[in-house]
Parts: sequence; structure tokens; C-alpha cells
Amino acid sequence: MDIKADVSRSQLAKEEIDSKRAEADAALEKLWSGKEDFTGWVKLPMQYDKAEVESILAAADLIRQQCELLIVIGIGGSYLGAKAAIEALPREPGSPEIRFAGTNLSAACHAQLLAEMRGREVSLCVISKSGTTVETAASFHIFKKELIDTYGPEEAKRRIYVITDPEKGALREEAEREGYVSFSVPSDIGGRYSVLTPVGLLPIAAAGADIKAMLAGAEAMAVCPDWDFSAKDYAIARYLLLQKGKSIEAFPYFEPRLRSFVEWIRQLYGESEGKKGTGLFPAGLELTTDLHSIGQFLQQGSQVFFETILNVLESETDLTIPSGPLEGKTLNQLNRAAVKGVIEAHGGAEIPIIRIDIPKLDAFYFGQLIYFFETTCAITATLMGVNPFDQPGVEAYKKEMKKEIS
Repeated sequence: MDIKADVSRSQLAKEEIDSKRAEADAALEKLWSGKEDFTGWVKLPMQYDKAEVESILAAADLIRQQCELLIVIGIGGSYLGAKAAIEALPREPGSPEIRFAGTNLSAACHAQLLAEMRGREVSLCVISKSGTTVETAASFHIFKKELIDTYGPEEAKRRIYVITDPEKGALREEAEREGYVSFSVPSDIGGRYSVLTPVGLLPIAAAGADIKAMLAGAEAMAVCPDWDFSAKDYAIARYLLLQKGKSIEAFPYFEPRLRSFVEWIRQLYGESEGKKGTGLFPAGLELTTDLHSIGQFLQQGSQVFFETILNVLESETDLTIPSGPLEGKTLNQLNRAAVKGVIEAHGGAEIPIIRIDIPKLDAFYFGQLIYFFETTCAITATLMGVNPFDQPGVEAYKKEMKKEIS
């Protein structure tokens, strides 16, 4: 089985989707040409450095031996993919707790994590291509000082792991000078497409997930013949629904372990497509929870959105209700009924619905899922006429912020 996209309830006629196939094929061919900047992720699952993966696994083993708390420091693409995988996939017993820092500038959040470090065995993993991103740099120096105060300079160095530019930048210079274990951010892969590089693989491996299975899943999706069918249809459908006035793509998910995965989708789609006055605004919906808060709006509110439902077909766990009116039913039965109920109710309200079927949440299918969304995003952005791999708007706030702190 593979990840599948069902666009049969998207309110788009087959002829409409067919009309864009040639353009989608051209976008896909452009991705695979090897001539476009920042497309190193496209062939990565078939061409990754196996020796580097073994080095990542060795570093992950060392982290698990060293610490009970690993603090991963980074922002945006430097942490979202790893966090998504760590939350979605089963944890290996004995793996350290993984916490994320450098995602904000809140003194209260940093002080709380500092307090949690004390009395525990701790290591740091800092991820930044430049080493000068404000949030990352501030957090790293705060937590590095705590590490040095606790262990002394030499032992602290052995507990710091760096993922940064292969040749230049403040963080690369420090890593070489201090002798930190380090890995490189590939120069031809942007942050939000970097989950299957050391950026994501080291923290994910430290949590005990099978990163080789993830890469195998991504490879299976990369060579999957469905790029001629359902997955490409999803990319085209997103573009066509935007043209019809649907400016928000809501991502309902019925498995809370997908919460951070949807956060990753929000960055992937938002930064890749939100340019030149176009793009779909990505929004996450945790169901059935959010049906009891904004369900009324979804059913009868302003219809500026369509829904892409993340539907996990098989769960490794189930519980039977022992008594009461639902006695004998299982939670999985109820959750599946909720998925069907939402599709029928919202479809009946003329909301376009796309369903992404995920066989189960394991490392292999998670790797497929990453590659599936990266590719559909790049195709849709190309149809929109924007570059999927830059983010000029992000630089505006950074420029103004630096004026304030300089």
C-alpha cells in the first residue's frame, strides 16, 4: 500500500483536472531535471550518503547513552520536520525526552526549560545554516552556558551536536574550533524540504525512530507510478480550488499524533506558495476536538475553504468501551465513524473535500508522507506561478528586527 489521494469529492470534474495535467507534468519534469536550485531533495531518497546515515546513527546512539533530555535548538525548517516525526512515530524505550527550543523569544519559556535541565543528564543539538538566526543563536548561547556550568567546558563540548553549513558561517566556525560532532545542511536543499537530511534525521534517530525505513518510504513514493494519478491530481485540485475562490486549505486530522505534522505542512505550504498575492492559507483542525469549537463554522460559515482530510487507516492500538451506551464499541470504530460522518456532513454542505489515506503511522509511511507533500507543494506552487523554494517575505521582519536590536 502507498499514500493515496482521493479527489472524488473535491467538486472538480475530471475534465477540469485533466486540463492541467500537461502543466503538472512539466512542473514534475522540471523538478527532476536537476537544473533547478534547491531541488536536491527530489532525488535524495535514491542517492543519499549511506556512510553519513551510519554516522548519524552512531551519533544518535551516543546521545542516548549520554542523556535523558535532548534539547533541539532551531526554528522553522530546522525543527518542524523532526518534531512532526518524533510525535507521530512510536518511541523506542530508553530514548531521551526530546524538547525543542529556539522556536520563540519568550524569557518565560526559556527559564522553564533551564529549570527542567537542572538535575538531569542533558545534551544539545543546534540546527542553523547560518548560525545567526536570532531565535536560534539566543537559545543556543543560553543553554550552552548552562551546559558548561553543569559539566565544565570539555564535557559540555562532547554534549553539543551541530548541524549547519558545510563550509561557512558562525556556527560552522564554532563547531570546527570547539570540536563538536557536526553534520551539514545540504546546500541544494532549503530548510522546509530538509526533513530527510541530517537536519531531521539526527533528532529523529535520537528518539529511536527508524530513519532507514523513513528513507525507504520516501524512495517508494518517489518512484511510485501514482505520480501519474492520485498524488498529481491532488496538486492540480489545490490549484483549481484556489482559482474558484477557495483561499484556505483546512487539514482535519483525527489522530493527535499528527498535530506537529500539520504544523510542518503549514510552513511548507505557507512559505512555498504565499507570494505575489497568491497561495492557499493552510490551517490545521484537530478532530473531533475542533468540531466542538468551530464545527458550526465549518458546517455553515463562510465557505472560503476546502478540506484535505488526513485519514490514518490502521492504528496499532485500540480500546474497547467496557460499559454504558457505547459498551462493546472500540475507540477506533468511533473515530472511523467520525471521519465518515464529517465527510458526509461537510460534503452535504457543498464543501470540497480531498482525502489523503495513510495506511498507518510508522517510519516507512511517514517517509512517504513527507515526500508526498513536498512534491505536491512544489507542483502546485509552480502552477501558481511562484518559486516554491524562496521566502523573500520572511526576510522583511528579520531586517526590521535587526534595526531594533543593533
